[in-house]
Amino acid sequence: MKAHTYETQSTITPEKALDFLKEGNQRFVNNLKANRDLLEQVNATREGQWPFAVVLSCIDSRTSAELIFDQGLGDIFSIRIAGNFVNQDILGSMEFGCNVAGSKLVVVLGHTKCGALKGGLDAAQIEGMGMDNLNHLINHFDPIINEVIDQGEERSSKNSVLLEKLNQQNIKHAIRDIRRQSSTLRKLEEEGKIKIVGANYDVETGSVSWL
Repeated sequence: MKAHTYETQSTITPEKALDFLKEGNQRFVNNLKANRDLLEQVNATREGQWPFAVVLSCIDSRTSAELIFDQGLGDIFSIRIAGNFVNQDILGSMEFGCNVAGSKLVVVLGHTKCGALKGGLDAAQIEGMGMDNLNHLINHFDPIINEVIDQGEERSSKNSVLLEKLNQQNIKHAIRDIRRQSSTLRKLEEEGKIKIVGANYDVETGSVSWL
């Protein structure tokens, strides 16, 4: 597996970019990593980079996009923030990846048993710990929690059904926010130059499912 060049990136469609990630995850799950010379890829990318996808994922140590999708140096832009949500700086990074560097796919990758989302469900307890910036982060999920929680349902990270509902809805919210808040990415998608998709990584199996 060699690093992508301008020429190879130019031939990749959004659909093919998605196939690359699906195939990579299948290799990962089956422990069949592609044969790569990473030092050769360092040399091949020293003058530039031509990634085919941008992946927004959580900072969770189990969710490295390069590993999950079995990709090498120069293959994907990896953006990571606890809870895989979108803000203006992340949107700017995505716009660079797609509109400047030529990536054909944007993936919002959530995952099961997400600690950031657990924090959102347990916000009352965490707020008492005195971590101002963490409190700010987990409060981001409040509106989404209000959408998925049923009346009388236990709001707790121990409620695994609620946690997974929140995870799925959080992925959908991030996709919606990308389209609403970035006219650049929305236009690229409308023109068929990129795809914006959601996915969910299962920390128990290593498998990615696609929304």
